[in-house]
Amino acid sequence: MLKTIKTRSGRVLALPSDDEDAAITAAALGDPDNQPLTAEQLGQFKRRGRPVGSNKAKVNLRIDVDILEAFKSGGEGWQTRINAALRDWVQHH
Repeated sequence: MLKTIKTRSGRVLALPSDDEDAAITAAALGDPDNQPLTAEQLGQFKRRGRPVGSNKAKVNLRIDVDILEAFKSGGEGWQTRINAALRDWVQHH
C-alpha cells in the first residue's frame, strides 16, 4: 500500500516502501564519501519554528498600513517590536 504525506502547501508526497527505504539506507551507508549524519551532527543544526516552551499564539491582526510600514522599516524583528510595544501599552494601562 502506497503511503503518502501532505505538506503544508497541500502537495501530496509518496513515501518509499519499507524495502525501498532499506535499499536507500544501504546505498547511503555504502558510500564512504557521503555518510549519513549522526544524531550528534544533526543536533548541531538550528531548529526552525517557534522555540520549545514559547508562550506565543498565532493570530491574524489588521493594522493600519502606515503603522505596519513603520515597524517593518526597522528591518528584521518587526514582529518582536510590535509585541514589545503592545506589552508596554498593557503594562501602562
